[in-house]
Amino acid sequence: MERTPGTGAQPERGRAFAAARHADGASRTVAAVRATGGGAPSHRRPIVAVLAVQGAFVEHERKLAQLGANCVELRQRPDLEKPFDALVLPGGESTVQGKLLRELGMLEPLRERVAGGLPVLATCAGMILLAERVAQGDGPYLATVPMTVRRNAYGRQLDSFRTEGEVAGIGQVPMTFIRAPYVESVRPGAEVLAEIDGKAVAVRSGNQLALSFHPELDISDAVHEAFLGMIGQGAKPGRQSLTTTPKRRAMPAAW
Repeated sequence: MERTPGTGAQPERGRAFAAARHADGASRTVAAVRATGGGAPSHRRPIVAVLAVQGAFVEHERKLAQLGANCVELRQRPDLEKPFDALVLPGGESTVQGKLLRELGMLEPLRERVAGGLPVLATCAGMILLAERVAQGDGPYLATVPMTVRRNAYGRQLDSFRTEGEVAGIGQVPMTFIRAPYVESVRPGAEVLAEIDGKAVAVRSGNQLALSFHPELDISDAVHEAFLGMIGQGAKPGRQSLTTTPKRRAMPAAW
């Protein structure tokens, strides 16, 4: 698997990936998203809540806006009263995000919404928030996906890299890894959708799509389109389809 080295310090990361965030000037309409089989009711655009207590939430908002979605930011518990059709858990520092969710009284309400079928896209730190078990560091937090993840599994900021890989049900996509976790094991109810160098980096569990990498930093809209397509599907535990039915990729349940 060919890799392109990433960048080091946090300010450099922003400059290094700025071109990728803005290179795709051709915005797709929400009608194209609905063609995948999902979407909010036809009389309005889908509303996506983005957790905005810490991390790379703005990049997700830009990507979703280009695709025709409206975004609301979740910064405190009263924000959970706003109407929304789906949720994004962005990259950042999972320990900080988890701590803030607890202190702000948002953890349990969000867990209930996700367990009730709310479509979720979780990237990097967001994947850790969803994991039932965290092999290293604090956690668990929302604990809604039956998987075990390892924090900072790819090393330090200087070890960041880019590659491409196949995500079942979505296709070939660019992947940017920044101090990323990977999935050590999955249990019944979770499905591995992508692997890099033998490590699981994308998992689907019903209404939840969890990724080790940062699709919001790359040109491709494929991941966010598939996520928007999940809105209105009424996903239930065990439902595995995005745009197509992915093939199972077995992983050992090692502990």
